[in-house]
Amino acid sequence: MKESDLVHQPVLLEEVLFYLQPRSGGIYVDCTVGGGGHSEAILRASSPGGRLIALDRDPQALAAAGRRLAPFGERAVLLKSNFIHLGRVLAEMGISAVDGILFDLGVSSLQLEVPERGFSYIHEGPLDMRMDPGDPVTAADLLNNLGEEELAGIIARYGEERWARRIAAFIVKAREREPFKTTAQLVEVIKEAIPARSRRSGAHPARRTFQALRIAVNRELEILEPALRQAVDLLGPGGRLCVITFHSLEDRIVKNLFKDLAGTCTCPPSLPRCVCRRKPLLRILTPGGVTPSPAEIARNPRARSARLRAAEKLGAVLNGGVGE
Repeated sequence: MKESDLVHQPVLLEEVLFYLQPRSGGIYVDCTVGGGGHSEAILRASSPGGRLIALDRDPQALAAAGRRLAPFGERAVLLKSNFIHLGRVLAEMGISAVDGILFDLGVSSLQLEVPERGFSYIHEGPLDMRMDPGDPVTAADLLNNLGEEELAGIIARYGEERWARRIAAFIVKAREREPFKTTAQLVEVIKEAIPARSRRSGAHPARRTFQALRIAVNRELEILEPALRQAVDLLGPGGRLCVITFHSLEDRIVKNLFKDLAGTCTCPPSLPRCVCRRKPLLRILTPGGVTPSPAEIARNPRARSARLRAAEKLGAVLNGGVGE
């Protein structure tokens, strides 16, 4: 399938607009522009004077989004950057505060459906999985060089795969015969490693391992909390932060950070009253998160695991949030 044949379907679009509340004159950041669907909607909703800064570390995604956002002219600025550098990017633009920030995490159709990117266990391709092709480490590098214990740890921690140790052992044995080069090689080894009775139901047997390797290659969980803290720091009072996650590991980080910055009491239950007196920086807008409607899931099955969390900035700017 050609990249030009893919149509990006933004997940939870109406919900994002409801909580982000784009307006004319506002400045917004899409930290993961992907195919540009959310960005396009934000620009339309903030017409005629809203501005959008769109970031992505994937040059192919930026190119696709650039074509989609071209009609908005100078109102849209697209930049190749990892969102861990959000603070530095805005500082270089002379922007000290913005009105809304969106993170749409996970992998996009532009990546999954292009076999050459190596993200998919359905399509054969090179074992790459880098969101930024300029990054030094590929999935093949991890599979061919890490020790069995380290591989098992990655698959268990990032993939929550019950057969992680067995899969890692099979990987190490297989690479002694031939180095890993393609996604098909890895899929076959995973199928061999997972007992047949566990492969007969549920999701594709390679899904969790592929997720784990993708997360490790791109340091997705490692950079998420620092980037979110920068985002909160960069919101003006009343600014909104929206985060869409696609698995429990991401969602847990977002949920816990929002609770922490909302000043949730941390006193032991044994105390008769709160003594921590934590000053809230955020107001949580979506307790429990927002999930797609059945109608959206029917239109776009990949939306099934999505969850949106949103919060509003209350007061003073955080200290030390801007990253290098």
